[in-house]
Amino acid sequence: MNIIIIEDEKPAARLLQRKIEKLGLQVNTLLHSVEESITWFQNNPHPDLIFLDIQLSDGLSFELFEQIDIKSSVIFTTAYDEYALRAFKLNSIDYLLKPIDEDELSTAISKFNTQFQKSAFPNLDIEAIKRMLVHPVAKEYKQRFSIKIGQQLKVISIDDVECIYSENKGTYLHTIDNRDYLIDATLEELEAEINPKDFFRVSRKFIIPLKAVKEIQVYSNSRLKINLPTYKAEEVIVSREKVSDFKLWIG
Repeated sequence: MNIIIIEDEKPAARLLQRKIEKLGLQVNTLLHSVEESITWFQNNPHPDLIFLDIQLSDGLSFELFEQIDIKSSVIFTTAYDEYALRAFKLNSIDYLLKPIDEDELSTAISKFNTQFQKSAFPNLDIEAIKRMLVHPVAKEYKQRFSIKIGQQLKVISIDDVECIYSENKGTYLHTIDNRDYLIDATLEELEAEINPKDFFRVSRKFIIPLKAVKEIQVYSNSRLKINLPTYKAEEVIVSREKVSDFKLWIG
């Protein structure tokens, strides 16, 4: 099977490549813009399957379909709102919502194997999809936290968060001014609400922002230790299974 990835961000493309190859498949090419993709398709046989980001650095990936008669099946990768994604279902296109879950990736590939592998590129209404997605409600990530302190509410900006951690069944924000605040949410809930470009869950206990990474040290058992500016209560360790993704995340 010939597979290519067209993804705006190189680290995201490499991360998706690793996840696909963990499923025993080979990714042949990584592309990152409309212009680069058009040139590639003009000079190469079309692949069996394309993983296609909607928003590329130089425009919407739909421009590719306007200039090239694509002869491939497509799985879109997108961060668009779920309501806009109805367009994909109406047109029998599969999609993966970022951040991409490995189980959902496996399911999408299985769907391709059963429905598209032996057929030509499906007859898709690209214009209908484009109309629904050119002006969607973009996913909005959390920008602030409201913390109840006694009878008052304190608002903490996402920019002031040095790390988020769990302790004794509670979840806490640690801020850049070396304070800790109990919040009413789990790490799993917060992980879905904050921007994955800026925050990474390094272990079951910690989520950290990129800007707070002061130093990275090699740690035992192929792990990494993260030094933060003010948080010293406990060692922040990147778990072994997350080290590869973490390295891609930091670029």
